[in-house]
Amino acid sequence: MTFDRPEAWQWLIQFCILAVALLLGNVLRTKIPVLKKSLLPSALLGGLLLLIYKAIPGCSEVINKPMMEVVTYHALGLGFVALALKNNKVESRSSTMKVIETGALTASSYVIQGIVGLIVSILFYIFGKKLFYAAGLLLPMGYGQGPGQALNFGKIFTGWASQQGMDFAGADFGLSIAAMGFIVGSVIGVIFMNILRRKGKLSAKKIAEAQVNKLEDYEGKNEIPDAESIDKLSVQICMVLFVYFLVYLFTNWIQGMELGKFGTNTLKPMLWGFNFLLGTLFGIAFKNILKLFKRQRLIQREYINNYMLNRISGFCFDIMIVAGTAAISFDEFGKFVLPFTIICALGALVTFIYVLWVSKHLYPNYQYEGFFSMFGMLTGTASNGMILLREIDPKFETPAANNLVLQTLAAIVLGFPVLLLMGFAPQSMKATWITLGILVAFWAVLTVFMMRKKIFKKKKEERSQETA
Repeated sequence: MTFDRPEAWQWLIQFCILAVALLLGNVLRTKIPVLKKSLLPSALLGGLLLLIYKAIPGCSEVINKPMMEVVTYHALGLGFVALALKNNKVESRSSTMKVIETGALTASSYVIQGIVGLIVSILFYIFGKKLFYAAGLLLPMGYGQGPGQALNFGKIFTGWASQQGMDFAGADFGLSIAAMGFIVGSVIGVIFMNILRRKGKLSAKKIAEAQVNKLEDYEGKNEIPDAESIDKLSVQICMVLFVYFLVYLFTNWIQGMELGKFGTNTLKPMLWGFNFLLGTLFGIAFKNILKLFKRQRLIQREYINNYMLNRISGFCFDIMIVAGTAAISFDEFGKFVLPFTIICALGALVTFIYVLWVSKHLYPNYQYEGFFSMFGMLTGTASNGMILLREIDPKFETPAANNLVLQTLAAIVLGFPVLLLMGFAPQSMKATWITLGILVAFWAVLTVFMMRKKIFKKKKEERSQETA
């Protein structure tokens, strides 16, 4: 094989396009005051630039849509692996419970988004608007999970819709919701923040005061050297890729197993979409094995560097957002523009009201810090939540940032039933109705768990009054 042919450059050129778009998006956000105040991620602006470029006659072929979808898919998985490998510590039992409660808020928000989306899509289907009946379930994937999961399950929904004789561009529908989620989280978050500031409920703090990295942020105790026989960054990247390779081997092994009707129809088709979940689980397992080796003195140094893993995950998520947005196609958009608008609008409204209500009771001492961090994440990504939080808590003095980072595992465990239902609901209209009922019941259980202190306190007060 020779490397003087254009084919050898195709994939690299696509990555160069993503890099240029990301840099241009950052320039726009830095230089245009309106965009800077909106807090829209530079990655989203870069993706929107590529969408505009695709709209120019003759330019759409320059951007490879299938390749953008592949990048979105793998960037999601690799980003979660990098986060899972980090050494995070929960310092006390009370903070542990708060992390679990924050995970419950995340999972319950996915559930209520799914309820809202399903109600809308079912109504459109019943009244003959030719929308796939389970399409609304892509709302929590787009808002709550982001472009990666919106793409994964969008493709699965497209397959089930075609089996039902329906034409549904699930990937484009899901990616469009994800892009709208970034706008909702940033714009609505900033508007509400300014309203609270005018009312005197928030003190104005400059983002320039934001947390500055200290020496211990770059390097922990007893870590391997930055550059010896192998560079420290190379070690972090290799660990991430090794864990992700284990995800592939495990998933491929499961595909060859006999799992019955449910496993064949539901679990196997969507297992490839669980790359982020499996990556998290395998990452945690790999990290614990390293800790075991260290306790047994099989290894002497600390190989994991949190700072570099943060940078790897940040890069993966930035590229995921640019590629996911660029992968959106508007060829079929006209068919679902009305339900898309209604689902996104109602999803934003319900998420805002629900997260604000729960945050008031879950985080009594830092209600707004908790709200902005969670609302940003539940409509965009964790980075959106951090950006909003940094505006009012630049030095991360409240537990909000810690809750947001550490709640991931709890959210995955509590939200796992929702992911299973994602593979079950699109199989038939009956399955969709069953899914809606389960979601309502599951949402009630999670909400009661989070509000249990208030509920029991109220009952205790009522008993005291009756006794008196």
